[in-house]
Amino acid sequence: MDNAHNKNHDHNMEPEHNHQHPRNMEMHESHSEHADHESVTSPPISSSMDHEGHADHEMTKAADSHQEHEDHAAHVDHRGHEEMFRKRFWICLLLSIPVLLFSPAVQGFFGFSMPTFPGSFLITPVLSVVIFIYGGVPFIRMAGPEIRNRQPGMMTLITLAIGVAFFYSLAALIFSLGPTFFWELVTLIDVMLLGHWLEMRSVRQASGALNELARLMPDTAERIQPDGSTVEVRTDELITNDLVLIRPGSSIPADGLVIEGESDVNEAMITGESKPVKKIPGDSVIGGTINSAGSLRVQIIATGDETALAGIMRLVEEAQGSKSDNQILADKAAGWLFYIAVGFALLTGIAWTIAIGFNSEVIARVATILVIACPHALGLAIPLVVAITTSLGAKNGILVRDRLALEEAREIDIVIFDKTGTLTKGEFGVVDIAMADGWEADQVLAMAAAIEGDSEHTIARGIRKSAKERELRVPEVSEFEAIKGRGVMGVMDGQTGYIGGPRLLEMLEIKLPEKNVQFETQAGEKGQSVVNLVFDKAVVASFAVADVIREDSREAVDKLHELGIEVAMLTGDSEAVAKAVSEELGIDQYFAEVLPEHKDQKVAELQGQGKLVAMVGDGVNDAPALTRADVGIAIGSGTDVAVESADVILVKNNPSDVVNIFSLSHASFRKMRENLIWATGYNVVALPLAAGILAPFGFLLSPALGALFMSLSTVIVAVNAQTMRRMKFA
Repeated sequence: MDNAHNKNHDHNMEPEHNHQHPRNMEMHESHSEHADHESVTSPPISSSMDHEGHADHEMTKAADSHQEHEDHAAHVDHRGHEEMFRKRFWICLLLSIPVLLFSPAVQGFFGFSMPTFPGSFLITPVLSVVIFIYGGVPFIRMAGPEIRNRQPGMMTLITLAIGVAFFYSLAALIFSLGPTFFWELVTLIDVMLLGHWLEMRSVRQASGALNELARLMPDTAERIQPDGSTVEVRTDELITNDLVLIRPGSSIPADGLVIEGESDVNEAMITGESKPVKKIPGDSVIGGTINSAGSLRVQIIATGDETALAGIMRLVEEAQGSKSDNQILADKAAGWLFYIAVGFALLTGIAWTIAIGFNSEVIARVATILVIACPHALGLAIPLVVAITTSLGAKNGILVRDRLALEEAREIDIVIFDKTGTLTKGEFGVVDIAMADGWEADQVLAMAAAIEGDSEHTIARGIRKSAKERELRVPEVSEFEAIKGRGVMGVMDGQTGYIGGPRLLEMLEIKLPEKNVQFETQAGEKGQSVVNLVFDKAVVASFAVADVIREDSREAVDKLHELGIEVAMLTGDSEAVAKAVSEELGIDQYFAEVLPEHKDQKVAELQGQGKLVAMVGDGVNDAPALTRADVGIAIGSGTDVAVESADVILVKNNPSDVVNIFSLSHASFRKMRENLIWATGYNVVALPLAAGILAPFGFLLSPALGALFMSLSTVIVAVNAQTMRRMKFA
């Protein structure tokens, strides 16, 4: 540690400039400053979605992936589906207005009449045909997978209702069989289009996890020629044994071995190690990691698919492909209703034929059952709750990308937290100070920050940051100097101050006081780094510097325990660091020194024990585990790939928001269940009445009254969904 600290204070390194590609500079900045949460925005939709000729095909594709229970990651271009449903909804809604106005049933409900003119009687049927073809036929196509799989669901039920309503209405119009269902037809199509628009908007997600991983690799590299000169080449042109120059701040283009030079390398995005790792000749480096202040000459040992980063990409792809899709509650309810409706229709047809003989009244009665079997409310029961859930979550710092995962969150058994950047801030700070007699903590911290003022070392930045957080006045320092291999020095108030480790004390021939020796030992047991402040030829303070634990982490762990959820921690850090953090936060179990592929395996192992697992992380090395977990939760300020790989994103760096996810999941599921009860409960009453169960007592449910009940259930479902907005968050 001491060498790592002092080396970066050495100002004798060769003065080389960074010719890093601008895009890679941006990536470096995003990893050092953390990516903005706006990175979760989905990529622009394919322009092909603007062509109407592809729209029906895309609707069928959406249904195929949904109804056949394929991996949710296969739902590509949700924004395209969303735009298509939105467009069709508004066009059909506009065309439905004259259908409703010229419908005799609607006029009878509200007691008004429209002026007639030649051909006015054709407005309702003609526009209904247009709406059926433009807005309804795609639903019929989307019922194909359900029918082929013999698993009737919402699409089959919609098809049954609009198909019967359409063809019966045409027959009734042509053969004068009685009232038509045109207004019920168009409103049913409108509501279903609205429901699917809301659904697509809520489940829209980007599929850019692998692309974000690939972006870690720089586009170009500086290959060293036999004569010592360098030439810029594309990264994919590198081959094994090539020698490349890695300038300060540059991304390493491929896995390799350090041949010459010394530097610290930030490997947090790959290994999870919070501290930059010192690299000297003979050490290995990983492609995609960020070089620090030194210059390195690296011999390439792996390129392309053989690199560690490519291995992580394969894990992400595998984990995405292994996540199963669950059939949503509305599909199940629709499947039950399909069989119930068909059964009721058959029984009704048989019973009425026996009672009065087969005639137009029997046909109308059967058609009425099949039409009202698909309530408008069922089409909105889930999408409305999902839309409100995602909106409510977003206002409280929770972005929901996968609603199925959110529904599953209520059943989670164990939450695994990545340490660096999740439970901790992912940045160094002073966590403890041992002072000599007569000195105060703020005083020595201000002095240390002053002496470290011109250093760019990680520990120096941590000391300055801690002083800034305490709002300390930092004194003036002159004659700053980096002492090669030992530390730094500066003159303050005419006296020279030093900061460094054991080698600095050796140079100054100063013995570390016993109290400071014990302090250093205890800090080492916790995996913390220690530097000493020397002033007036005496050690006046020792500083323990480590990755700072977030203030809300303990509260989050406690609240999860209150919910009966076990808490675990994964980290690439050492056993000592993991144990210290785990004990401080009261975590149930931890896994230290875990490589990316092992993080993925740990999640799989816990799942193999029959547990539902949620993973909380923010780094690229967490991406496979995030996608493998039943619920992947990313800290929003983390790297883009973590955001792209997660099901739920926390915009704020607050681990307590993890608890809010489970609260939101329970509330959302409860409202979905209530809405389904209201939506399907309508059928429990309406279907027997439409079948004529009370006909002997003189009551027969007319299609118009059935439609009114249908509308009432829709209103109830909508109002019930809105009550979610009163939910309180922690």
